[in-house]
Amino acid sequence: MKVLITGANGQLGRELTKQYKENSNVELILTDVVDLDITDVKAVYEFVNNHRPEVIINCAAHTAVDKCEADVDMAYKINTVGPKNLAAAANAIGAEIVQVSTDYVFDGEGDKQLTEFDEVNPQTVYGKTKLEGEKFVTMLNPKHYIVRTAWLYGDGNNFVKTMLKLSETNKTLKVVDDQRGTPTSTVDLARVIIKLIENKNYGIFHCTCKGECTWYDLTKEIFRIKGIDTEVIPCTTGEFPRPAKRPKYSVLRNYMLELSIGDITRDWKESLEEYLNILI
Repeated sequence: MKVLITGANGQLGRELTKQYKENSNVELILTDVVDLDITDVKAVYEFVNNHRPEVIINCAAHTAVDKCEADVDMAYKINTVGPKNLAAAANAIGAEIVQVSTDYVFDGEGDKQLTEFDEVNPQTVYGKTKLEGEKFVTMLNPKHYIVRTAWLYGDGNNFVKTMLKLSETNKTLKVVDDQRGTPTSTVDLARVIIKLIENKNYGIFHCTCKGECTWYDLTKEIFRIKGIDTEVIPCTTGEFPRPAKRPKYSVLRNYMLELSIGDITRDWKESLEEYLNILI
């Protein structure tokens, strides 16, 4: 099987590459923006037609949510036009497409875990552009997997590494305690994506680790695992105003996984401990 991964240098792209390299039956085509500009429709069609992958996994995205508010056009180009181009090009050769999406497609105002059947209502440019990307993929290619995740960390820049770095020079840290979500390891997410593809299980899926916490809770757990004595002080979102609105509650339930192939993700604390003790 020939698999094209876009955004291969990102956190998820690196983890998918690592896991797929253990399978001798998979031939990987790895690209990043210097190799393939997914916003260039002609370039995408030519690349896909020349390499003819059976599956395209789109890990490329503009994920800097505050920068999306400042540069709306760029956000739409990368998060909406890019997936549209890839989905159409994949469909033209009969290939499948995986589009990685986000909890930001919801408004984050509720207090119950969100399933794939709950109403979407994005409140940010990032969320809106990712939702429009989802729509194009579902419309243009019937062989699609939309995989929504949240609070992702892996091999690359992420919240976990930022907190570890800050702890080196700070005796105390203020961390937001009124936003709830689920920290998710790229290891768990990649495993699910690979399993979805193996089972030809098309559709929209949520995929995060199990459980929930706040950023404050997450930071406390990071420091507990690593034996760091930096004091963590809870604070409100209002104390750190940002251009993009953050969801108050965006805990995703992996409901469609539960109903179909089974939810193989782990509790967020277990995955985090593996990451901190083994991967970094």
